[in-house]
Amino acid sequence: MKNEMKIQFSALSQNESFARVTVAAFIAQLDPTVDELTEIKTVVSEAVTNAIIHGYENSSDGIVYIEVLLDEDTVKLTIRDKGVGISDLNEARQPLFTSKPELERSGMGFTIMENFMDEVEVISEPSYGTTIHLTKFLAKNKAVIN
Repeated sequence: MKNEMKIQFSALSQNESFARVTVAAFIAQLDPTVDELTEIKTVVSEAVTNAIIHGYENSSDGIVYIEVLLDEDTVKLTIRDKGVGISDLNEARQPLFTSKPELERSGMGFTIMENFMDEVEVISEPSYGTTIHLTKFLAKNKAVIN
């Protein structure tokens, strides 16, 4: 079974919880474990927060785009912004690196994404924004692969 959804919303911090809950409700049809659902919700929170804080630098003018594709027991997420982009992607992906230390950011967003998802691809271009592709193989699917 393939199923997909797309949403977009203003880059406002109060919309982060909307994104997390909406994605979780859509993914629930695959009957993920509680841990899988929690990990996906956490990753959505991290990626959306990064788009708002770093991509749009807390400007309410931006839009965050989310696409979710369900294919059998695989969840594919794409979270995208058209913000400032990332000038040094390798540096940004280092644990504890943050470009906003004054906001007390932990610098663990990409690390969390990489630990909770099976595949993470980040594409970013300064002045054009960032796209994050995330894939999670649910436990039912992993049992078949191994």
